[in-house]
Amino acid sequence: MDGPKAAKKRKITDKSIPNAILHNPDFAQDSHMYQDLVAMERKLDWTMMRKKAEIQDAFGRIPSTTRTLRIFVSHTLSGQSWQTATDLGDTHNFDTGEGIPAWQLKIEGRLLELPNQRMRDKSSLRKFSTFIKRLSVDLDRDPSLYPDGNMVEWPRAVGAQNPQLDGFSVRRTGDIPTKVRIVILLEHSPEQYRLAPELATVLGVKEESRVGVIQLLWNYIKIQGLQDKTDKRLIHADDKLRFFFGGKDAVPISHLSELVSRCLSPPEPVVLHYLIDPNMPAPDRPMAWDVQIKMEDTALKSKSQLMLQGNKESMQTLNKLDEEIATHAQSLHNSYLKRTFLQSFARDPAHFIQTWLESQSRDLETVLGSGASEGLTIRQEELRRSEFFHLPWVEEAVAINEGQRLALKASSMGNV
Repeated sequence: MDGPKAAKKRKITDKSIPNAILHNPDFAQDSHMYQDLVAMERKLDWTMMRKKAEIQDAFGRIPSTTRTLRIFVSHTLSGQSWQTATDLGDTHNFDTGEGIPAWQLKIEGRLLELPNQRMRDKSSLRKFSTFIKRLSVDLDRDPSLYPDGNMVEWPRAVGAQNPQLDGFSVRRTGDIPTKVRIVILLEHSPEQYRLAPELATVLGVKEESRVGVIQLLWNYIKIQGLQDKTDKRLIHADDKLRFFFGGKDAVPISHLSELVSRCLSPPEPVVLHYLIDPNMPAPDRPMAWDVQIKMEDTALKSKSQLMLQGNKESMQTLNKLDEEIATHAQSLHNSYLKRTFLQSFARDPAHFIQTWLESQSRDLETVLGSGASEGLTIRQEELRRSEFFHLPWVEEAVAINEGQRLALKASSMGNV
């Protein structure tokens, strides 16, 4: 049979010190310093909890940043007249395409790294296709001469049927100069929208996310004092926002989101123009364009998560220090009780011992259920139960009590 479980050690959390020590002139300076430290700790704990709550609330919104996406466009030539004279000869193979004048257009891109970025903060490289929502290539050629398609589109789809790519390429036959128009719709995170010109003039931005537009609009309303002083649910219009409110002088605040949606439209795509001239060698270096793209700030998100998780070693150290402070505070309490006990004894030992014995006697009577209370403190509840009278010692106690009663009765009769 297993022995009784060891009592769990109670963790001491009270870090306050006795009031008698706080008001003692000998310890006034130290006590005041300690109280200031405790108040500062409470204030710091509250500030940290509030900041953590703000960070957790910010996780509901995707932290975004603006990065630079560099797009490269280049082309290669094959089977051209100035190439076949030296390299390929006059042979033409229509099955393999060898010797037939052709060119290949390449569209690639990569995200530029931030300046002075630490190595550990660098994120894994994303494929170029993950930044593209839709891409189209328009070739300026006569469809009667080149019926193999002068428009190429790549709509992004979700799933394994549309894998991530480093770039796109278009191959066509031909030996005449061709103008290429590349239209790219970027994949922003969060989704960006183009604002109506009137609203863009008021807010000072041309493209922004839906949440960003509502926040900028709300800031404008607060700065201009357009919220009704009596009914906070009502927003008044000034000269710049009257068109936005549909000519109304005031609208409910709940209608702002709907009004904002009416002023948003898809953003302008990125349009690139490129020329393919098969009559001369392709450039050694591709042409490059830099475009701005909104994307999730993974570095800020990881730092926020680290802040929320905290350092395990630091937390253990802080918990250990808190336990030591609580232990010292408890020692002060115990020392104060001992000091009070000894001082009382030193003033009047006889009276102190008498008072102490009386106190201990009352406690003992309460525990044993005997004395002046005649068992009414603890045994009264037991006497109400029938099981109490069926205990093994009850029969012997009744016999002894009955014998004492009979003996007392016999002695009283003998005296008569």
